[in-house]
Amino acid sequence: MPTSRRTRHRTRPHRSAAAAGALALLLAACTPGAETPAATTVAPSAPGTPASSDGPRLVPGDVTEVATDLVMPWGLTFLPDGAALVSSRSTGQIVRLPPGGGSPDVVGVVPDVEVGSEGGLLGIAASPSFADDRTVYAYVSSSPTNRVVALTLADDLRSLRVDRVLLDGIETADRHHGGRIVVGPDGHLWIGTGDAFDPENAADADSLNGKVLRIATDGTVPDGNPSGSPVYSSGHRNVQGIAFGPDGTAYASELGHRTWDELNVLQPGLDYGWPASEGTTGDHGEPPVFTLHPDDASPSGIAYAGGSIWMGALGGQRLWQLPVDGPRPAGDPVEWFTGEHGRIRTVEVAPDGALWIVTSNTDRATWGGTDPRPGDDRVLRVELVAG
Repeated sequence: MPTSRRTRHRTRPHRSAAAAGALALLLAACTPGAETPAATTVAPSAPGTPASSDGPRLVPGDVTEVATDLVMPWGLTFLPDGAALVSSRSTGQIVRLPPGGGSPDVVGVVPDVEVGSEGGLLGIAASPSFADDRTVYAYVSSSPTNRVVALTLADDLRSLRVDRVLLDGIETADRHHGGRIVVGPDGHLWIGTGDAFDPENAADADSLNGKVLRIATDGTVPDGNPSGSPVYSSGHRNVQGIAFGPDGTAYASELGHRTWDELNVLQPGLDYGWPASEGTTGDHGEPPVFTLHPDDASPSGIAYAGGSIWMGALGGQRLWQLPVDGPRPAGDPVEWFTGEHGRIRTVEVAPDGALWIVTSNTDRATWGGTDPRPGDDRVLRVELVAG
């Protein structure tokens, strides 16, 4: 049964019947080659009170506007002083939002950005040593290939330059770029790519597409990558969200085709099934931790906070709360803000522990959507409170 699309007040969570019925498969294997147990259904938790292994149960509280009138925002990253940088897919601009929010200031424009249905300036991630090196990493779609670059920002945050290309050779297309880039707890860059609208790329060991990539911040291949290449895992259709739990568990959101979107736990060298399998359909590759129907999800950015993965939904126009305990599900999916803010592109945890979510209503190339509303697009601050 599909999830109801009625608009719900933000303080009323809803456990999707479709998502709960398809609540995903338990992953017990934590190392490559370990045996994966049979699928296990997790007993539902009370609505709005998912289990948390690292503190009190957290649910959304007050929502406030941080910024408005942004043009096709895509990525967001925080700076040491609490300010945030936001990338614009269509303009190539990076803007700065003051700590706590306010009017954006243009930092600069990333050159040689090629805009398509889904391409442009996508994910950004500030260096952990930003105060010293002024470096921001960015995923850029361009020709002849997509690339990951290191940008150096001026001390006054009024200009930027491309300092070096860290990785290129990611096949480009009109769609399925992936585009998320994060700095993991290991200090390396984790990059989600799409299959460039060619499903066979995901299964091709020689392709960087349909993969999760992992590189050092100088562009070299770090120890622990299974093949001596940037490829960390394969068999992905279109990865637009990567996040880490407090125990180091790596999670990735993946846009499905017609049947299932996925939340996966990433392990080195494993194949996650696409194009032979999608979600729980098919018997090839690693099973997902959660599956959601594309009408209810079409996921993009994710973040970890308070025992849950928080997943932005584009076509589903809601914020999903997916309770996790390391590599295992810990309760049913819970949906929030259904239809209230439109498409949600990015979710990040702010320095004060709140969620900042980026809407994507001025960018309707795919996955359905809603007409932009006055003030779109927005960055919203979502307080997390004990449930």
